[in-house]
Amino acid sequence: MLNFVESPGLPRGVSFASDAGDGVAIRPLGLMSGPAGAEAERRGLARPLAGGRIVFAACEVFIEQADTVSHCVASIAEVADWRAREGGDLGRAVSTALDRLAGPRPAFAGLALDRPRIVGIVNVTPDSFHDGGRHADADAAIAHGEALIDAGADAIDIGGESTRPGSEETPEAIELKRVLPVVRALRGRGAVLSIDTRRAAVMRAALDAGVAVINDITALGDDANGFRVAAGSDAHVILMHMQGRPRTMQRRPSYGHAPYEVWRYLRDRVAACVAADIPIERIAVDPGIGFGKTDAHNLQILSSAAMLHGTGAAVMVGTSRKSFIGRIFEDVPSNARLPGSLAAALVAVGQGVQLLRVHDVTETRQALAVIEGCLASAPSPDDRQGF
Repeated sequence: MLNFVESPGLPRGVSFASDAGDGVAIRPLGLMSGPAGAEAERRGLARPLAGGRIVFAACEVFIEQADTVSHCVASIAEVADWRAREGGDLGRAVSTALDRLAGPRPAFAGLALDRPRIVGIVNVTPDSFHDGGRHADADAAIAHGEALIDAGADAIDIGGESTRPGSEETPEAIELKRVLPVVRALRGRGAVLSIDTRRAAVMRAALDAGVAVINDITALGDDANGFRVAAGSDAHVILMHMQGRPRTMQRRPSYGHAPYEVWRYLRDRVAACVAADIPIERIAVDPGIGFGKTDAHNLQILSSAAMLHGTGAAVMVGTSRKSFIGRIFEDVPSNARLPGSLAAALVAVGQGVQLLRVHDVTETRQALAVIEGCLASAPSPDDRQGF
């Protein structure tokens, strides 16, 4: 169990066994975009977030030593001065952490990440929490996938096992029977295909059938052969955080500091993938909203999602229609959670998230178009008028 201590300022004389940055985490704060962000970056007062248009001018800095994590807030300028003053392993670790946050992300499965990309959900299941049963047979799932592609989805995530809270495991043979006809029918239709599974046999069969991405809620931790399947192919992988198992994960989820612990877990899973010859360019991470988290944890993690860029990987967030939205607002059912889903997606985009996993493609594209339009028409400093 980690002990979290709020520090009054940036610490002095910290020593690490290595300079790889593993003892330092940074949560970007003071996020800006448009002319103000560009000017702050030009003056050295901000750093870019994952190479995108958003910059951050402040940080919450976490230092982990043994079982204690101290954290404090400082500006980018203060962090730069501190890094130079301390030097040594600490200085190099801080530089590594900042570089991971700031570096541009390459294309993911062929999708350039210069703008948010939409991953449409196709659940070929009778019991998923929102659309379970509506696309349970292959024909209905294929038609739904085609409709999502026509609506503008950049990728389609196909799943044959419900992992909603309280769900039981689906036999492998049934999962294969559900997803493979859908994959075969949707390949070549203009969207990247992803398989949502935790089983290596399903991963391998789906890759052979035409998918390009493995999306695993266990971050390749459930099936030891998953690493071999991913490393032995050109597949990109999405590693999700989950506390516990789907059947039991919502009984009593507990964290000392949810955003930090999710970041730490995903950092370690990325490192395990890289060690297994899956390069960082083929990895995305997902904080697993709703998977072993209370409503408070979900909101803390979502509002801190920029921290996940510190893994060096692309970031995907899935909040679409989830139950925490209903509990926040009058306990509404999933079919009444579209407004909250769009709000959560835009929070994620404001945190620099590159991939949005959604049920509602058209509506999400419309919301993103408004954001893009505002950014494109933001006045430059030369346009300012006096009072």
